[in-house]
Amino acid sequence: MDTSSGLFVVSANPHIRTPRTTASIMLDVIIALCPVTIAALFLFGWRTLAVVLTSIAVCVLSEFIFNLIAKKPRTIQDLSAVVTGLILALNVPVGIPLWQLALGAVLSIVVVKGLFGGIGQNFANPALVGRIVIFLSFSSAMAAPTQDFASLVGIDMVSSATPLSQLNQGDPSSFTFVQLLFGTYGGMLGETCSLALLAGLVYLLIRRVITWHIPVSIIGTVALCSLIAGRGVVADLLSGGLLLGAIFMATDYATSPVTKWGKIVYGVGIGLVTMFVRIFCVFPEGISFAILLFNILTPYIEKLTFVRPFGVPKGGKRHE
Repeated sequence: MDTSSGLFVVSANPHIRTPRTTASIMLDVIIALCPVTIAALFLFGWRTLAVVLTSIAVCVLSEFIFNLIAKKPRTIQDLSAVVTGLILALNVPVGIPLWQLALGAVLSIVVVKGLFGGIGQNFANPALVGRIVIFLSFSSAMAAPTQDFASLVGIDMVSSATPLSQLNQGDPSSFTFVQLLFGTYGGMLGETCSLALLAGLVYLLIRRVITWHIPVSIIGTVALCSLIAGRGVVADLLSGGLLLGAIFMATDYATSPVTKWGKIVYGVGIGLVTMFVRIFCVFPEGISFAILLFNILTPYIEKLTFVRPFGVPKGGKRHE
């Protein structure tokens, strides 16, 4: 209201503003990913740096070229392409051929993000889809690093068997809690060091970039299913891509529900599908497929979990 004249002034939205920008939020995500990136560098050697830099560079360059060709505003300064590249790099093994990683990065940015209208318009997490495409197209390259490869890069702490693969084969995990916490075993770059991932979660919660609803509902559902199935609960929680997916991919703003109950339903669904794949399917890990499925279902979850204000007729305007 204009206090000087006593008149209401109508202006364009948004009417509620915040100092937070897309770039500042993406910067917080990058900072939260720093511990696990550093841990990967320590655990898997210097080639980790080549994988990370290649993925980020290709994602940023792809976005720049796509916007140039499509005559859209330049958006690389919002850091979202950097986040996509970093998350994608942490979802692949250290030995992946860089051209395969680059192919996945181009698809993530151009097809999943660019062709659907850019940031906020994508139907699924771009890095997640890139990871799935690489996995389905180059499955042998996405295998956990073996002892032979580890010896080539001077690492003697990585084995070809992972806690999750042992668990899925019906064998109790022989890995200790300390190994699971610090990630001294084979796997994708960003999925082994649980301690670093949890540190990133704490940072994102403190900075209020994400809320607890999605990661806690995913992790809690997996823990309950693992307990009922008689599996190793700790190994189910701390191995595979569960923490990386629950913290950094399932919480993507554009592809997850905005309502509190919607986030919980979304998280529980992801946890259930993840454990279904782990227990009954041929794939060793189900978190990526589960997140992709519920990314697609997000609009329906939001529709079902919006609360109609008192006095508003059915079909009227709703809010959380």
